[in-house]
Amino acid sequence: MSSVDTDKKIVALTFDDAPSPYSNEVVKILAKKNVKATFYVTGRNLEQFPQEGKNIVEAGNELGNHSYSHERFLFKSLSYIDTEIQKTNTLIRNSGYLVNITFRPPYGKKLLALPWYLKQYEMKTVMCDVEPDTYVAGNTEKIIQYTLEHTKPGSIILLHPFCEKECIADREALPKVIDGLLEQGYTFVTVSELLSLTN
Repeated sequence: MSSVDTDKKIVALTFDDAPSPYSNEVVKILAKKNVKATFYVTGRNLEQFPQEGKNIVEAGNELGNHSYSHERFLFKSLSYIDTEIQKTNTLIRNSGYLVNITFRPPYGKKLLALPWYLKQYEMKTVMCDVEPDTYVAGNTEKIIQYTLEHTKPGSIILLHPFCEKECIADREALPKVIDGLLEQGYTFVTVSELLSLTN
């Protein structure tokens, strides 16, 4: 699912590849704006930055599963898929996040065994419909402009603010994206809250 069909001006802000040394900065921006978001974490990063993961949860944000190693799931065995997802789920629970966990496949690849596996465990696959980094990566003002122009009611927005140099533009754009959408009358919710609109 990439978005929710709704007339309400409600959107979910999501981030991939959390946590990192920069995730606390993102958490502070969200807290200052009184906005909650969904952080799609890799198990490998959670092992490396466990306190940063806990900080995300303690601030009231949501964690989602983005696999353990962030490798493509194409042509992988069920045992490989199981390890990648369940190991990360355990790390997510250890971070203090106790609500339903959604899944976002690395690189957006979700063919063959992966959809079947996720269905067995009733894990929803969450993609996005607004991803400025695909089109204007590295340019703060263009990231802001693209996001504000393409967001619609029910959108799921994806930013990548957690790496070092390549992600500076996303971190700089984040507060202005939030301000711009708030000015347009949007309300920010977590992915789980957005999904509840379809139930």
